[in-house]
Amino acid sequence: MGQVYHVAKNGSDRNPGTTEAPFLTIQRAAELARAGDRVTVHEGEYREWVRPRNGGWGEDSRIVYEAAPGEHVVIKGSERITGWLPVEGTVWKVTLEDGFFPDVHPYRTPLGGDWFVAPRDYPVHPGEVYLNRQSFYEARSLAEVLHPQIRTVSPHETWGGREEKILEPERTLYQWFCEAGEDAVTIYANFRGADPNRELVEINVRKFCFFPERTGLNYITVRGFEMAQAATGWAPPTAMQEGLIGANWSKGWVIEDNIIHDSKCSGISIGKEDSTGQNEFTHFRIKPGYQNQLEAVFKARHIGWSRERVGSHIIRNNMIYDCGQNGIVGHLGCVFSEIYGNEIYNIAVKHEFYGHEIAGIKLHAAIDVQIHHNYIHHCSLGTWLDWQAQGTRVSGNVYAHNDRDLMVEVTHGPCLVDNNIFASPWALVNAAQGGAYIHNLICGFIDSYPVLNRATPYHLPHSTQVLGTALIYGGDDRWMQNIFVGGREEGRCYGTSSYNGSPVSQEEYMERVRVLGDGDVELFEQVCQPAMIRGNAYLNGASRFDREENFLESAAGASVCVTEENGQIWLEMEAPEDLRPEKAGIISSETLGTVRLAGQRFERPDGGSLRLDLDMTGASRSACPVAGPVENIQKGINNILVWVRPKTGSDSDCKKEKQL
Repeated sequence: MGQVYHVAKNGSDRNPGTTEAPFLTIQRAAELARAGDRVTVHEGEYREWVRPRNGGWGEDSRIVYEAAPGEHVVIKGSERITGWLPVEGTVWKVTLEDGFFPDVHPYRTPLGGDWFVAPRDYPVHPGEVYLNRQSFYEARSLAEVLHPQIRTVSPHETWGGREEKILEPERTLYQWFCEAGEDAVTIYANFRGADPNRELVEINVRKFCFFPERTGLNYITVRGFEMAQAATGWAPPTAMQEGLIGANWSKGWVIEDNIIHDSKCSGISIGKEDSTGQNEFTHFRIKPGYQNQLEAVFKARHIGWSRERVGSHIIRNNMIYDCGQNGIVGHLGCVFSEIYGNEIYNIAVKHEFYGHEIAGIKLHAAIDVQIHHNYIHHCSLGTWLDWQAQGTRVSGNVYAHNDRDLMVEVTHGPCLVDNNIFASPWALVNAAQGGAYIHNLICGFIDSYPVLNRATPYHLPHSTQVLGTALIYGGDDRWMQNIFVGGREEGRCYGTSSYNGSPVSQEEYMERVRVLGDGDVELFEQVCQPAMIRGNAYLNGASRFDREENFLESAAGASVCVTEENGQIWLEMEAPEDLRPEKAGIISSETLGTVRLAGQRFERPDGGSLRLDLDMTGASRSACPVAGPVENIQKGINNILVWVRPKTGSDSDCKKEKQL
């Protein structure tokens, strides 16, 4: 049993850190804690950047940071600001010397980096202004602050050019602008009639709430806190990925039961460090960003990227919301991790900036990562698996009210997506190959396309060792025992008809390549990879693969709705008939086979065989299972409990106020 250090608002950093004589700051405890020690933090608000100095030695010798049971502990990257002076109307200003900012200056350096797209003609800063915990919108000029105009949709480019709405348009009238002088900045803010010297007004000051300065601090647990208001920077896969809380290239962290919100960019980082590349495309423009990212993979191998050195994190039962870029972000450092039981919402819905690295969960190189039983809603994009999603499994999650639910990009598989509810109008972007989509309820349309200009890596089984690189030809997918609910948007694919013309077996595929004659790479670019599609249910006019056998189609109407009541998430579905395709059976590793390019089968992270004999609620599947994620869907009206909000931290005003 290690040492227990106590931290309380009535303490002093000169104390020994006991129950009777606690420390005042968490950082003081973080400087002393060693393997096997525990840091217990008591009720109160701690405005500091906690920088652990040491890590644990293993699962049985962790360093644990936890809120005292039943006590509400908040760690903030912000400071309360008073001394506001009136300017005009409801606009006030405050001037802060540069020395006020202890670590970074969030109001002098704008956001930017690789694949940051917009805005380019005016700056957006990692700083932020909050009135009674609600964030403002940064304006382009003082004139906009003085005369704000309501924003209803994203003013920037969006994925696919589709309109993306701002969730709370009335909040966009609360705007701020910073004016940088030689040694100080002046912040102007429109408080819409509130007196900032009487209300709670905060601004981002620190980059992090909990983030080690050194890499390799392993086996740390962070439990039961509320953490908020950090000036995090843009987090592409080609730079150090900052998060309000992050493991910084370490192994074996557990981040659980926390409330994490209002990070300017990302909430939790389990991603890349800086030595393997730092926005080199943006800074130098010598080679494509894609090439820099490919190099980062091999550079990571040179510095010890392996199961023994990094990854294997657990992120569970957290509530993550109101972050501008990602709820959870990771590249390379996320390998072998498990993410479950989290609620992630309101990610990138303010639309203050746009880039190609935005999602509730955005992971590159998610080797053997298990993402299951999360509730992800009201996000610009729910989950984005980008590059090397090999051995990755997305299972039992509920997606609703997102602009897009799931995107899988430039990966070779095997990647398993099973027993999920995709309830948003745009369900899936499949720019990958080697995927298996099994027992899902899919209510939106699906985009599928090859990527023939980016060769991406694949690996030895359950390893970071690179076996090869290959282009994304599309196909080599499995679609079995899903429910597709047709939609109304013309020109979109609701179902599996985009695979029409594909071979249905490896043998047929090889024959099509053979008859093209002599050649090499060019032959494979001309032939669609095989598709294994059977046992699906197509409702409301959803369109099926033209060579599918053993399917179920219904001309009768079907309705689907995801609702919430008292922290319980319910699937409400009116099924037109029994959704049990004939000859359907339990799906297993043997059923799914081996992906063509990576040459690997669908299996558990430990190498054992898969058997999909449980639905998303944990109920056993029958020998002839129902299509979709819930076994007990019956003809008629169904109300099925599919997710329950876990207890996170302790009750907080912030949680109650922000929960949808």
